[in-house]
Amino acid sequence: MKIRQYQIDAFAARVFEGNPAAVCPLRRWLDDALLQAIAAENNLSETAFFVPSGAGYALRWFTPASEVDLCGHATLAAAHVLFTHLGHPGPAVSFDTRSGMLTVTRRGGLLEMDFPARPPVPSAGAETLATALGRQPLEVLRADDYLAVFDSEATVRALTPDFSLLATLDLRGVIVTAPGVSDDFVSRFFAPRLGIPEDPVTGSAHCTLAPYWAGRLGKRRLSARQVSKRGGSVACELRDDRVLLSGAAVTFMEAEITLPP
Repeated sequence: MKIRQYQIDAFAARVFEGNPAAVCPLRRWLDDALLQAIAAENNLSETAFFVPSGAGYALRWFTPASEVDLCGHATLAAAHVLFTHLGHPGPAVSFDTRSGMLTVTRRGGLLEMDFPARPPVPSAGAETLATALGRQPLEVLRADDYLAVFDSEATVRALTPDFSLLATLDLRGVIVTAPGVSDDFVSRFFAPRLGIPEDPVTGSAHCTLAPYWAGRLGKRRLSARQVSKRGGSVACELRDDRVLLSGAAVTFMEAEITLPP
């Protein structure tokens, strides 16, 4: 059995930047163990699988280690594959996911994702987090991930975390953030317990970052930059309990997977 696979650089204007995701269109679901094995073989931060479902598609995301509830860059990548390679008609595509129905709309040269907002709340007991990051944050909050707020973009760029210690924390991952120099804010994202020491660009993290910075800066439209080694830009807009996340995507590779009998 052979299935088609695409590798897409998401939140990127050109290849070799943004966050790479593998995307596998399927006619029907394969066994979960096989989906996980494909993701582990790809060894990218996310591999997305989708099947036709109603008027849209059912979409799932796997890291090399486990299935996750929400992933922004792999959703962007899946929409890019449908629009660019598979001839999806119309301006929007809907995905049924573990985080509910997600819609991606083409707007000019960008893809806009409609995601749930996940505002953070203050968090106590952040001693291990500060030790793992090697620097005391100004503020620590939590949602799906810890959110550690620092004073400057330079501080965020300079962090060299202890990933083994970060992996002992009880949430999915750790977002670090600060005011940006050229953007409203910058961030990095670490999720070693999911097999991702540092994620290049993390759409789902902006479901927490956008409401935090919207409240702090008093504006609903925000420009963001994830300052990983590859880097990538995310345009954010807070709308009540939803966050619109926009970015570009480019195709790096088209391939074919040969599955065992």
